[in-house]
Amino acid sequence: MNAIAKVLEDAGFQTFLPHRDGLESYVLRFSNSSFLSTIPGIRNRIDYAIFSLDVYELIERCRAIVCNLNGRVPDEGMIVEAALAYAVGKPLVLFKNDLRAPFGGYDNSMLTSLVRGQIIDKLMELPSALTDMIARERELAPLSSDLKIVVSYGKRISSVLGGLPDKMLKKRWAEEVINHVIDESFIRAES
Repeated sequence: MNAIAKVLEDAGFQTFLPHRDGLESYVLRFSNSSFLSTIPGIRNRIDYAIFSLDVYELIERCRAIVCNLNGRVPDEGMIVEAALAYAVGKPLVLFKNDLRAPFGGYDNSMLTSLVRGQIIDKLMELPSALTDMIARERELAPLSSDLKIVVSYGKRISSVLGGLPDKMLKKRWAEEVINHVIDESFIRAES
């Protein structure tokens, strides 16, 4: 995910990674601790805040969405984000350069059909694929009243996070690790 973001950022795109830029970077370190279970209802409130911020970023701030399908099965949160992007009409690019897949080498058709099976498999092709999808941008679908409430709450959370110091409680991947992943991906794509 970080390598995907770096390739896009190096091409001039701004990115939002929930685990890097969202609430996850502040609270996931506590997810397996007993701390969250000691305060009634806190886990539900944290989950809703994470969801709201991610939905706000996706719907209001992002012009397009890139979803990483790598892994034996895609991440559950990414599936929700891809479905939301599709439902509101955001340009969507799926990326996968991993051979693992649950259905005889194929990912679930409910996911891959969001882009009619057009999945990018080379990291360095993401910027041009994203540019192409943005150029085909269409009118966004209206939001339901429930989704408007979630987006509004997410916007307030984003405003609060915007006032925090950049490194406060965040865990970041070292630049050399990200570059290594990009280099390895590029080498595999050439061979």
